Amino acid sequence: MAARRERPARRSDLLSRVLIAIPAALFAILIVGEGGLVFAVGIFALGVVALGELYTLMGRVRPVNLGGFLVLGGMIAAALYGEPEHVLLAMVAGFPLVFWLSFFRPRREHVSWALAATFFGVLWVGLPMVHAVFLRETPHGDGLVVDVLIGTFIGDTAAYFGGRLYGRRPLAPRISPNKTVEGLVAGVLGATLAFWFAGLYQDWLSGWDAVIIGLAVAVAAPVGDLFESLVKRDLAVKDTGTFFGAHGGVLDRLDAVLFTMVAGYYAAQALGYT
Repeated sequence: MAARRERPARRSDLLSRVLIAIPAALFAILIVGEGGLVFAVGIFALGVVALGELYTLMGRVRPVNLGGFLVLGGMIAAALYGEPEHVLLAMVAGFPLVFWLSFFRPRREHVSWALAATFFGVLWVGLPMVHAVFLRETPHGDGLVVDVLIGTFIGDTAAYFGGRLYGRRPLAPRISPNKTVEGLVAGVLGATLAFWFAGLYQDWLSGWDAVIIGLAVAVAAPVGDLFESLVKRDLAVKDTGTFFGAHGGVLDRLDAVLFTMVAGYYAAQALGYT
């Protein structure tokens, strides 16, 4: 009887995942296809929402939200219009900016923790956004960004079903009790194969290069997932927000992407695609 009750819930969970994925995919296709300023503005908007979710969860120490948003925008603009060293300059300029904005807080308690929380968000969310711009600005950036996204989300889906069907051995029970070794293996295989399959339709991407980049993406994805799970467990929350209803916030949906964009960029760079 218990198994019969569980099936509708699984179908409902899968259906809701698909319904959420459709508008997200359309948004991704729009900004990736346009590239340039449209792409930068699109990921900046996502970054602001993700940072807002994180800063809300860390509200007890009252992060300098505006400072984090401004530094994020400066880093993305530097990545789009400048050189990599200009991103570092934007981060350096962000320190006195956030410090100055902290003087406008009504109360000065936890100011050290507030500064730390602010820049934790900038590093966690901002640096991957910068690398997403770097990757999109490469000669085949539209294809590479799409491939990374496909590999990430196919890997997540494969891990979900692999864990559901075959999961027996806990992967990291103290961080994320529902993740299993079998799910991890299924996710890595699914992401790598998805990247390789996507590469079949891109004559500029060789098969072995697709496998190598896909494997880098496949390994980075669960690390990003576990990283966010560790943060949420420390903050004693299930989800970072409610932007996607029962499926959590933007940060919940981008946890793996924040790591795979970085891994995909450096793997592509190592193979000469940047």
